[in-house]
Amino acid sequence: MLVPHLLFRGLRQRSPIPRLYLKYVGWIAGIDVRVHGTRVRDHVLYVANHVSWMDILALGGETGCAFVSKAEVEQWPVIGWLADQVGTVYVKREDRRAVIGQADDVRGAVAKGSPVALFPEGTTNDGVTIKPFRASLLASMVDPPKGARVQPVVIDYGDIAEDIAWTEADLAPNLKRVLARRGRMKVDLYFLTPLSDEVTHERKLIASVARDAIVYALAKAGNSASGRVRYRL
Repeated sequence: MLVPHLLFRGLRQRSPIPRLYLKYVGWIAGIDVRVHGTRVRDHVLYVANHVSWMDILALGGETGCAFVSKAEVEQWPVIGWLADQVGTVYVKREDRRAVIGQADDVRGAVAKGSPVALFPEGTTNDGVTIKPFRASLLASMVDPPKGARVQPVVIDYGDIAEDIAWTEADLAPNLKRVLARRGRMKVDLYFLTPLSDEVTHERKLIASVARDAIVYALAKAGNSASGRVRYRL
C-alpha cells in the first residue's frame, strides 16, 4: 500500500490508504467491527473509551480519523512513521505548561475538517472500569470551531474486554496474549448523539457528560448481551 499512499501525498491529496491499512491489519488481527449509530464524518472530535491497542485499528479503520497520542509514540520505530501518516496530534500530557498550546493543536486539527479521535482517560482501562476523563485537552472544543462537534464513541469488546485489555506495562506481552486467542473478536462501535451546544462551553462539563454517555451505553449493551453490567461507574 506504500506506493499509492506516497502518490497521494506527492499530489498533496488526502490519502485513503492509512484507513484501508488499519482496517486490513485489524482484519488480520482477528477483529470484526460492527458499527451502530450515525457518525459525524468531518469537523468532529471523537471522544472514546480506551481498552486496547486494537481500538486504533477498529476506530481508525472505520473512520480514517487522526488520533491524539502521547509524544513518545512519534519516536517509536515504524509505528511513529505510521502515526505520522494518519495526521496524529502529539501531546506531552505531563507538561502542564504546554496544555493550552496542545489544546490549540487539537482544535486546529478538527478545524481542518478531518475527524480526530481522543482517548481522554489518558491510558487504557481494565475492561470493566472507565477511568475519569481528563478535561485538559477537551478545552480544544470549548466554543468549538464553526460547524465542529464532539461525538462520544463507545468501543465495546463484549465479554472479552477484560481478557484483552492492555494493562501490562509493555506492549509485547499483551500483543502475544491477544493474537494467540482462538477465533475472531467482535468489536462494536457505537456512535452516540453529539454533545449539544449547552455542554460545549466548559471543558469539565464536556468530560463528564461524554463519560456518562459512554458508561451508560456500555452498561446498557452489557445488560442486553449478557444480563449483567460489565462496566462500573
